[in-house]
Amino acid sequence: MAEHVYEGMFILDSNKYSRDPSGVSGQIAETIEKLGGSILANRLWEDRRLAYPIGAHRKGTYWLTYFKLGSGKTVELNREFRLNENVVRSLLLRVEPRLVDVLVQHALAGPAAMRRAEPVAVGAPVGVALDEEIPETEE
Repeated sequence: MAEHVYEGMFILDSNKYSRDPSGVSGQIAETIEKLGGSILANRLWEDRRLAYPIGAHRKGTYWLTYFKLGSGKTVELNREFRLNENVVRSLLLRVEPRLVDVLVQHALAGPAAMRRAEPVAVGAPVGVALDEEIPETEE
């Protein structure tokens, strides 16, 4: 079974998270490690009002995690998170191997690094800022 890197975005119950932040968020890492995975980055993304209610929840705490896990374990992991009453929603995405280091470093740097990031022009090659001239390509 191949091991891949995944990005997990979790919406946690804000009320339960505010009462026990390390306990609620720690359940995510515990669940991943219980299935044989390893955590690369694990942090609070933000606490905000939801775009639409999910059940009785109008507010959620977003938690971002990057982790390694065997590809055959993702179904069981999704099931575990659906059964966890602290997790309102979860989304797992497999990360392209070439992007793993950059994404993990960005996540470990925290929100301050995201505010410093320069905006990129739409359709521009990666790394071209808005104030730079975009090279034309021949089609």
